Amino acid sequence: MIGLISATAAGAAARDRLAAAWPDRTRVYEGPVKEAVRAAFAECEQLVCFLATGAVVRLLAPLLAGKAADPGVVCVDEGGRFAVSLLGGHGGGANELAREVGASLGAEPVVTTATDAVGLPGLDTLGLPYEGAVAAVSRALLDGEPVALAAEVAWPLPPLPFADEGAYTVRVTDRDAVPGEREVLLRPPSLVVGVGASRGAPAEEVLALVEGALREAGLTARSVGELATVDAKAGEPGIVAAAQRLGVPLVTYSAEELAGVEVPNPSAAPLAAVGTPSVAEAAALLRGGELLVPKRKSAMATCAVVRRPARGRLAVVGLGPGARDLLTPRAAAELRRASVVVGLDQYVDQIRDLLRPGTRVLESGLGAEEERARTAVAQARAGHAVALIGSGDAGVYAMASPALAEASDDIDVVGVPGVTAALAAGAILGAPLGHDHVSISLSDLHTPWEVIERRVRAAAEADLVVTFYNPRSRGRDWQLPKALAILAGHREPATPVGVVRNASRPDESSRVTTLAALDPASVDMMTVVTVGNTATRIVAGRMVTPRGYRWQASREEPK
Repeated sequence: MIGLISATAAGAAARDRLAAAWPDRTRVYEGPVKEAVRAAFAECEQLVCFLATGAVVRLLAPLLAGKAADPGVVCVDEGGRFAVSLLGGHGGGANELAREVGASLGAEPVVTTATDAVGLPGLDTLGLPYEGAVAAVSRALLDGEPVALAAEVAWPLPPLPFADEGAYTVRVTDRDAVPGEREVLLRPPSLVVGVGASRGAPAEEVLALVEGALREAGLTARSVGELATVDAKAGEPGIVAAAQRLGVPLVTYSAEELAGVEVPNPSAAPLAAVGTPSVAEAAALLRGGELLVPKRKSAMATCAVVRRPARGRLAVVGLGPGARDLLTPRAAAELRRASVVVGLDQYVDQIRDLLRPGTRVLESGLGAEEERARTAVAQARAGHAVALIGSGDAGVYAMASPALAEASDDIDVVGVPGVTAALAAGAILGAPLGHDHVSISLSDLHTPWEVIERRVRAAAEADLVVTFYNPRSRGRDWQLPKALAILAGHREPATPVGVVRNASRPDESSRVTTLAALDPASVDMMTVVTVGNTATRIVAGRMVTPRGYRWQASREEPK
């Protein structure tokens, strides 16, 4: 819960705007400010104070307990101009809260945390349990000193400027190790513990068995990602309580699924009890991995431990038509999150300034789409966080198709939509896409012309507005005239046509003409051509395709 505190009418107005925007996340604290801050500090995970920063500092000072315990605090001036991350920037989430508050109120977020100021993700913000000299290693990264990455377990991390060797180390490990003086241990959730238990098995016995198995194998409980068992044991109190105490989810599988897993130690007892020859080992191994601890038994429980393979992350990101303000916030966030960016060189140049230090960039030229897709998937399979970029929307004539055709279910895939060239051009031309429409690429490099021509004819006969991508190049100069001739067989010569080149970019140009007047020689590969349907009109110099609903037709009848 986020506590909201204000002292003046102006502060209360901004406070109430935030409360209205986030009704399920916030609680307003009324009354004297000192008591309100004290109550909110004790009861809430985060605070937003609509007060002067000096006043908030004095109010908070007696309440501070420590970095790990204090809530995140954001201070907003009474004019709503700035949202300052004041306390708990990383651990309390105040940095991200300042950005969210800024977006909601139209305020400028102010974040002064050293790593955030230079674009580095904090080691304590990676979403992984950590131990060791976080401050010292973070300072080394900030000062440009060599910090080595020792990844004993492959796990997708955001970009950090690691060196091959260094006096400081970040170690990614699920081993029960003690960090060195200049070392940070990151604990990935790489371990799956399969458990089985007789009815009524006490939680203490289940937990002792699991912790003992981890300890003897030299593994840390902080890297346990989940407990897994058979569906029939989903409500077994001892197993449920053990998962809760470890702070991990309990995942269950059907007996049929578990029976199909090959295990080294099958048994007749679970087969008779729940219908599978193995519960602990099979549940741990079902999604693959290395069996580190074979089945262990206590009086009423069994367990096994598996190190699951790291799942890399592939984000297929649409950059939009080119203008920075048409790049979505989600796309920008994925670019900052990725440790590897794969893309066409000219698209990489568009967003290079958004990448964090340490991001590895794999760029190539035109005509290497399949190679880029394979490279991105291979990097994700190696356990990296990857962003594969394309212009417009990555799923429209771009990189999503070849990448997803290459990817299997061994990696996580995220699609990030972008503003397409057709939409950007449509906004410039007016409202040409107001009713049913279709996009057709005239490039026959990958699609036979016979197929393209059949689609153009179908669109012409269906009276669809048509947007042509890749309309003309120096080596392909006859396809656009042919496509326009097909449309001309079904539409009047005066049918409006919009031509937009480099939509949203500094050298953008556009014009509205007609089907009869369009000169194909004026079109190139950077151009989008939109041909209206039989209802499209030019109104005040803009293309407008009516929505075509009955109410609109009835309103036009008296004319």
